[in-house]
Amino acid sequence: MSKVAVYGAGSWGSALAVLLSKAGHQVSLIGRKADEMAQMSKLRENVRYLPGVVLPSGLTPTTDVTELNADLVILSVPSHNIREAARFIKPNLRPGGIVVNTAKGLEEETHNRLSEVLKQELTGQAIAVLSGPSHAEEVGRDIPTTVVVASDVDIAEKVQDLMMTPKFRVYTNPDVIGVELGGALKNVIALCTGIAEGLGFGDNTKAALMTRGLAEIARLGVAMGGHPLTFAGLSGVGDLIVTCTSQHSRNRRAGVALGQGKPLDTVLHDVGMVVEGVRNTRVAYQLSLEKNISMPITQQAYKVLFEGADPQIAVTDLMMRGKRHELEEVVEMSWFK
Repeated sequence: MSKVAVYGAGSWGSALAVLLSKAGHQVSLIGRKADEMAQMSKLRENVRYLPGVVLPSGLTPTTDVTELNADLVILSVPSHNIREAARFIKPNLRPGGIVVNTAKGLEEETHNRLSEVLKQELTGQAIAVLSGPSHAEEVGRDIPTTVVVASDVDIAEKVQDLMMTPKFRVYTNPDVIGVELGGALKNVIALCTGIAEGLGFGDNTKAALMTRGLAEIARLGVAMGGHPLTFAGLSGVGDLIVTCTSQHSRNRRAGVALGQGKPLDTVLHDVGMVVEGVRNTRVAYQLSLEKNISMPITQQAYKVLFEGADPQIAVTDLMMRGKRHELEEVVEMSWFK
């Protein structure tokens, strides 16, 4: 048994807390709102974010940040809150402990990856990244799921040992850059596949967006130092598939509403939870300009979200781009080098 703290009592934090408790660890699920945590303790359920999932008896919902003095700390907050959260939890962390980030995004102001933000704020802590196709609604219900943890080899293997169960398989990958970028950028493509669905387009369109979207993700990821094969793995194509197709995907759901003509502010309000793809689109577009990387799907998503472009026209613009040889991009991404 290890002492584990999960900071962030939303759907994903709650699902991981349930998973780790069932694995035999002593788990504290730490939230900021006393009334919500008291309700969880009484009802043994996160009614707002993970309804229908029973919280095991070994899981303690709390607001007590001293519980962060644990062998393993899971950080489960939205990507735009990572720096603030890191500063908040730092005084209570166990020196030399492991912090695993589960948010998928990039910092808007600096364009830093989230592990870079954590290393800046949590000096002396071992940092790892958890990613892959993993909806909280399914993990909380013990539906078999496979993920990847990225960090230095010894740290990644420690996290793997602590988190792996018969229903939750954990792989390791030393390519932190690739794993993080795959997890962040797939949200942009999921928004776009949702928009296509909202416009009434079919499976052909969505498959094209996913395939060409993966090419964009890998192109930028390799330019930023990621390994090309990482994008063919769980945090790349795996997470892309589930986020673009699942009923649980907030990004896909938001995209559908946008395709149906609803304003962005209304869409975000109706979803009721953070839609990471919106912020990620802005950062990805800016990075594509900085690094001179061709990302036409991301460019059109940016125009739709932030410049008021008509989604129908955006699709036409994508379809009528200049002719290309598909293998040109395969070679550019160094798949065969």
